[in-house]
Amino acid sequence: MQDLSKRRFLQASAATLAALGLSPAALAQGAADTWAVPPGLQNRMYDTALAIARAKVRGGPGNAAYPKPFVDAAFSPHIFAWDTCFIAAYAKYHPDELPIANALDNFYARQDADGFICREYDADGRPFWPKDHPVSINPPLFAFAELELYSQSKDLGRLRTTYPALKRFFDFLIRTYRMDDGLFFSDALGSGMDNIERYPDGWSDDHQGVALHNLYPKVFAYTGLNAEWNRQGRSVDFSAQMALFADNLKTIAGLIGETTDVAGYTRLHTEIGQAINAHCWREADGFYYDLGYGHQIRRKHIGMFWVMLAGVVPPERLDQLLAHLTDPNQFWRRFPVATTPADEPGFNPAGGYWKGGVWAPTNYMVIRGLERVGRRDLAARLARQYYWCVAQVFKTTGTFWENYAPDALAPGNIAQKDFCGWTGIAPIALYREFEARPV
Repeated sequence: MQDLSKRRFLQASAATLAALGLSPAALAQGAADTWAVPPGLQNRMYDTALAIARAKVRGGPGNAAYPKPFVDAAFSPHIFAWDTCFIAAYAKYHPDELPIANALDNFYARQDADGFICREYDADGRPFWPKDHPVSINPPLFAFAELELYSQSKDLGRLRTTYPALKRFFDFLIRTYRMDDGLFFSDALGSGMDNIERYPDGWSDDHQGVALHNLYPKVFAYTGLNAEWNRQGRSVDFSAQMALFADNLKTIAGLIGETTDVAGYTRLHTEIGQAINAHCWREADGFYYDLGYGHQIRRKHIGMFWVMLAGVVPPERLDQLLAHLTDPNQFWRRFPVATTPADEPGFNPAGGYWKGGVWAPTNYMVIRGLERVGRRDLAARLARQYYWCVAQVFKTTGTFWENYAPDALAPGNIAQKDFCGWTGIAPIALYREFEARPV
């Protein structure tokens, strides 16, 4: 890694370094020093993350299903869509060492004629989930990922090549999951936030949802109420992600000269945003909620903040929404940002996976969303505090974790180690993108 010693992201004095630890006093010290991390530790984090990610490049000529080398989370023989899309957020800086374009192409190569792309394919390249159930759809972020790559490569040729596949996938999702109210239904596991309940409290299966037939029940059988709850509800996060998808396609269409498509994507972005704001916003709470049978399910989770990155939050609602984000009794815990806030039943201060765990993809989503809505100072504050917290755990464990505990400077109580993986966002992407930002 070249010239990293010249960088000044989150620098600290020797006195600050000596004071750092895992105690409440260290947390206070970190705040006093604007979450400063010394350059030597920054460099070790960067180098370690890059080494872990390089070690997880797989595929190649000897692999019949995936004949080109590609970067992957590599916690499983399977490939996963939203992991891959968020790996793009930092692999974009090292495309020669971390072949992220090939990783995205693995999904496009398996696209069905009707546009469907499964969120997960097995080691032989077969879809792991049935097309007729929303568990097969992850957050649809391929266009976002392609723009991440373009931000560094400026490769219009790649955008031209991938645009038809992106369009077909978008059209499939519009046809399949958009309902008459303009919103989208989804599935809890498919949303990527595996163990956050999406159905209303006290709900029992009424058999009105899309029924699931597990393709490989001996490997993993998805059962229970979450698997039965889908068409009965509407998801703020999936709806906002579809608005973002439309907006990203509009941008790509403009870049590659497909100007006749721009108006349609602009209209869809507006329509989806209007539907979210008409149906999902509760003025009394200053927050967005999922729907069930047309009524708001008053349960908060990190997915509601996708509305910022999607660009659909009216300016007059932003302060109310951000009051929840920055509240230390809700989302902004000791290690921000909790995925389930502390004032919700079921919050787990040790993480509990998505019951409070702090995850790189959702943190990056919030940070980029804050930038989009013009709250750059708050975006920098979150980036720096999150980076500092990751650094403290790195100091004690020597590695990066799938997720972290919201109320301790520790890995989440269900978390894989050596996870780069999307946690590479912190030591690589945030390092590069916020190194010179004033707080």
